[in-house]
Amino acid sequence: MDTEETRARVLDAAEELFYGRGIQAVGMDAVRTASGVTLRRLYQLFSSKGSLVEAYLLRRDARWRGSLAAYVDGVDGPPRERVLAVFDWLRGWFEEPGFRGCAFINSFGELGATSPEVAEAARRHKEEFRRYVTDLVAEAGAPAPAGAHVALLAEGAMTTAALTGSPTPAREAREAAALLLDASARP
Repeated sequence: MDTEETRARVLDAAEELFYGRGIQAVGMDAVRTASGVTLRRLYQLFSSKGSLVEAYLLRRDARWRGSLAAYVDGVDGPPRERVLAVFDWLRGWFEEPGFRGCAFINSFGELGATSPEVAEAARRHKEEFRRYVTDLVAEAGAPAPAGAHVALLAEGAMTTAALTGSPTPAREAREAAALLLDASARP
């Protein structure tokens, strides 16, 4: 098995364990067992648990934002519908088996005060998401502050869905975003 394939297996196992149980609750032995890689090989790929956590977050960021963008890019219609599609995508994510909320909020809550790498990865993810939503809102013709407001609606939906175990916050946030966009468009 080549290095990239092994690395992917380790990251797949780490993601499932870290997201499902929490970063602090999972040791390197659990990742080793779940990935089927020797502990020696695991440490050759990732020199520490911290470097594994950072790699997990960076990969999850790229996949999460890529999936969202692909979904939104597939929406036909006016730019306003692309903004609202963010909430449709969130609803689908909230309905997935094993949904535990935002991995970045979760990891920041666990380790943000003690791990600068985790704090930076979480901040970067949230900044990129906010920038993405703000750009969509600008394309829809709403003023700049509306983008930040819509992003906050999405963040609130993520947190509330994780706490309630329900996808309903995505629909509620979508409705609020539609009202905000409509109010922003009025002369």
